[in-house]
Parts: sequence; C-alpha cells; structure tokens
Amino acid sequence: MKTCSRFLLLILGMAVFAALPGRAEAQDPPKRAITQIAGDLYRFQNNFHFSVFLVTPEGVIVTDPINAEAAKWLKDEIKTRFNQPIKYVVYSHDHADHVSGGEVFADDGAVVVAHEQAKADIIANSVPTAVPEVTFTDSHTLTLGGKTVELSFLGKSHSDNMIVARFPEERTLFTVDFVSVKRLPFRTFRDGFIPDLINAIDKVGEIDFDILAPGHGALGGKQDAADHGQYVKDLKAEVEAGIAAGKSLEEMQASITMDKYADWGQYKEWRAENVEGMHRMLTQ
Repeated sequence: MKTCSRFLLLILGMAVFAALPGRAEAQDPPKRAITQIAGDLYRFQNNFHFSVFLVTPEGVIVTDPINAEAAKWLKDEIKTRFNQPIKYVVYSHDHADHVSGGEVFADDGAVVVAHEQAKADIIANSVPTAVPEVTFTDSHTLTLGGKTVELSFLGKSHSDNMIVARFPEERTLFTVDFVSVKRLPFRTFRDGFIPDLINAIDKVGEIDFDILAPGHGALGGKQDAADHGQYVKDLKAEVEAGIAAGKSLEEMQASITMDKYADWGQYKEWRAENVEGMHRMLTQ
C-alpha cells in the first residue's frame, strides 16, 4: 500500500512539474526560417525576431545575428543553400536581443559594420557580440558583387544609434524596433526619444522603397510606415492633453484607448504600457 502511495505521489509530482509555467516554452525548439523577399534578398526568422541578408556572386551581406545559436544556424543554412561566404555583418543598433552572436560571422572573417555610437554602447554594456570594425555617423554604402546596401542614421528613435538598411535593387527597407506593420510599439518605448522618434519615422517616408521589412512582425509597405508614425503622433497628442489637464498616469492609461488602432497587433497587451512610455518621454 505504501509503495502504491509513493508511486502515485511521484506521478502527481511529475505532472505538476511538467505543468509549471514556462516548461513547455523552454522545451520548444526555436522557430527558424528563411524566406525570399525579392530578388537575392532574404528574410531570416528566429522566433519573434527577423533580420535580412543579401546574396551576391562574391559573398553575402547579413544583418542582425540575433544570438549565437541563431547565427550558427543561419551560417550553416547560407553555406548549404548558396555556398557563399559571409563578407559583412550589419548591426541595426546596439541592443543585445538583435546583435548578439556577431562573433559567429566575424571569426570567419566577416567585417562588422554599425553606427559609431552603437560600437561605443556595445563596448560600454559588454554586449556579447563582435565589436564593429567599420563605423559611420550619417550614412555608409556597402558594395559587394555588383550590389549595394545603403545604411542611414535617421536620428535618435528606439535608440541613439539605430540605422536603416536600404536595398535599392530589391526596393526594400530594413527597419528594426522603431517602425512596424500594424503593430503597437514595444511596451514602454524602451530607449525611445520624443520628438526624435517621430522625426525618424517621418524620414522613413522620404526614402525610396516599396517593401518594409521590420525586425518584428509582418512585411509591409511604405504606407505602413506612415501609419505607424501617425499612431505615435496620435498617442503623443493624447498624452500631452492628459498632462495639460492634470490627469495622473493611471487615469490616462484608462482613458486613452486609441480605438482607431484596436485591430493592431499587441493592442490589448501593450496599449497601457505605450501610454506609460509616452508619458515618461514627455515628462522626463
């Protein structure tokens, strides 16, 4: 009888442990995929993060490695599918969730390129990645195998070193974190700047491209960038009005519902946090 009871307790304990929060997620393999955007430009997915890479006859230009394991997977896939070496790695900005793992490419001889402030922040914050070798302040063009990639700093936005990458032949613009497609900005606008963020999004509209390839979420177009900018402007106006009326943050989180954007991704999850972040940027 005691043996049976111990067995039942053991089974029950195993079931409870298996049901603990995060257990299933921890065991799930990462979702990784490569899809063609246009021409020789491809999109790499690692769970909820995306980067892009351009294949040329003389090698490959990749963007954000995301993390070391993702970078290893991508390097192997590029070798298998295209049999081309990776020549350049472009960091969109300094945040570790996008640029960790750059050493996977740099150790094989790839040249790492980023904004000069990104290099400084990567060093200062000990981000686990390869330190950029080539840096710039305003713009920089990479040329490889008869193809070009135009890198531009549009001003402070989601960070003080965010750049965009334009692929002219594929008419695609790679943007990370500060512009997305029918999706609310991430939570509390981490490392965001106002009004700089709005100015940077407006500058996206001045760039010649058709396909918007964000670092999170679905592909879109030029209008999606404009719509995202309008959301930020509308939110800013609502929070400014609330501050002028003497409302508390909690009151504004309850009253600023942004109903026009209720069908956007993460609306229920991040709307209140967006209000909090905008309030912080306007009052800090």
